[in-house]
Amino acid sequence: MATIDLNSDVGESFGRWSLGDDTAMFRSVTSANVACGFHAGDPSVIRRTCREAIAAGVTIGAHVGYRDLAGFGRRFLDIDPGELADEVVYQIGALQALAAVEGGTVRYVKPHGGLYNAIVTHTGQAQAVVDAVKSVDPDLPILGLPGSEVLRLAEAAGLRAVPEAFADRAYNPDGTLVSRTLPGAVLADPALVTEHVLRMASDSAVRTVDGSILKIRAESICVHGDSPGAVTMAAAVRQALSDAGIITAAFA
Repeated sequence: MATIDLNSDVGESFGRWSLGDDTAMFRSVTSANVACGFHAGDPSVIRRTCREAIAAGVTIGAHVGYRDLAGFGRRFLDIDPGELADEVVYQIGALQALAAVEGGTVRYVKPHGGLYNAIVTHTGQAQAVVDAVKSVDPDLPILGLPGSEVLRLAEAAGLRAVPEAFADRAYNPDGTLVSRTLPGAVLADPALVTEHVLRMASDSAVRTVDGSILKIRAESICVHGDSPGAVTMAAAVRQALSDAGIITAAFA
């Protein structure tokens, strides 16, 4: 039987501001991309998120990003690669410590937002992320967009490169994600999302914004925790996969 991982961005509350329902998302996903404090998350939020993920049997990953709380890490930053590498190491280390005190471990790394999109093509920043992850733990896989620079460089460095797809995002014909600044970039209809996911998991393909079918390979599918109706959507996705005979299980 086919197997696929479902991941979600979690731990993105900060101080008195609450974002998403992580506890409910953990009933559907198998991997948790935990914000590490730079784009979202504070120490108490991070620790609580790790505790809840462990209790739910959900694998913990480091959701590293640009140091940009005001922009939620979704803006590109023209940062020196050496500085970026240090900041990625810092974020992974913070999550490792907070996960450890709850009895858990960090099993993979997934860049967030602006950084994730940048390292699809930005070789310097992609190499910085790869160098940072390898320096912390060469056994940590990196999640990224299929065909991206970061996955190419990760493989070249001997790291496990894990391609992922997005349940609730629209795709351009070249396999990149439609910019969030454009209408229709984020999918909100559970029926369309489940159709999208089943095509990814069963046929290794996505329908792009121009109607064409693009072949992709994904070991993990992301359902964003801050999207409208995210909890309902995640549950619908997991049920649709189960109904199709596809097992959901963590890749790491």
